[in-house]
Amino acid sequence: MNERVPIRFFLWTFLWSWVIWAPLVLAGLGVIRLDVELVARLAMPAAMLGAFGPAVGACVSIWTLDGRAALMRFLRRFTSLRFGWKAWTAIFGVLGALNVIAWYAPELFGDARLPMLLPTAYVFPIWWFLMVLLGGGQEEVGWRGYILEPLEARYGLWGGNIVLGLVWTLWHLPLWFMPGSSQEHMPFVAFAIGNIGLCFFFSWVLKASGGRPLAGLIAHGTNNAFIALFPTIVLEPDALQTRWWIHQTLLLVVGVLFMLRVTRRKIADREHSTIGGPSGPVPS
Repeated sequence: MNERVPIRFFLWTFLWSWVIWAPLVLAGLGVIRLDVELVARLAMPAAMLGAFGPAVGACVSIWTLDGRAALMRFLRRFTSLRFGWKAWTAIFGVLGALNVIAWYAPELFGDARLPMLLPTAYVFPIWWFLMVLLGGGQEEVGWRGYILEPLEARYGLWGGNIVLGLVWTLWHLPLWFMPGSSQEHMPFVAFAIGNIGLCFFFSWVLKASGGRPLAGLIAHGTNNAFIALFPTIVLEPDALQTRWWIHQTLLLVVGVLFMLRVTRRKIADREHSTIGGPSGPVPS
């Protein structure tokens, strides 16, 4: 895609998601009247359906810019699970460890343990699968699967991911005004910090997997799934949310460290190419 950043991707992404979320948001703001219990019941399915916005944006952009054949090629890229052991280990090991640390650390200072949000740990594999397909993972068809490449090409590794992190955060904004959504309990600034950290980390995952975009879906879904197993968010109004701040800060720190690895690898590859290229010395 070189350095072309298709604005239509963002237009369709925001249009799809915000139109779906709008009725419940307007009800939450008191602009329209809807039954409170109905709004709470619809919050999760509406959030899941709206989360397909980035996938819709990607598919519409590819179809209108490059045609149906290009769209089919794009979708076929999501069929490979051959990520390599580094990507698989980081997805489950790093994201799991950060979640456990943020969940457990406040107990060392006297905080009560937060019970997991699942009825039993045995349902975690099913929950994880749902999170990959419907609970956030589906966003990655657009974010890392499509728009990350042109953003990094135009703004660089760091700039491209920061831009994407800010857009990603803004895209979530209506959920803070939707009764029954988990976002209404999350400090927005902490969420933005964590999103930028996740952008850095997911970018590394994508590259470590050999550019296989399904890695982004699995990483995103895994991150969201762990939050229910080791909760870092208190689902109560006006809670301090110490765990959430710890979790999101850790995501930023670890994301920066992984992005530094990507940067060093890029520099090493460039130096190797310069030394061994056509104008460099020929190995004996």
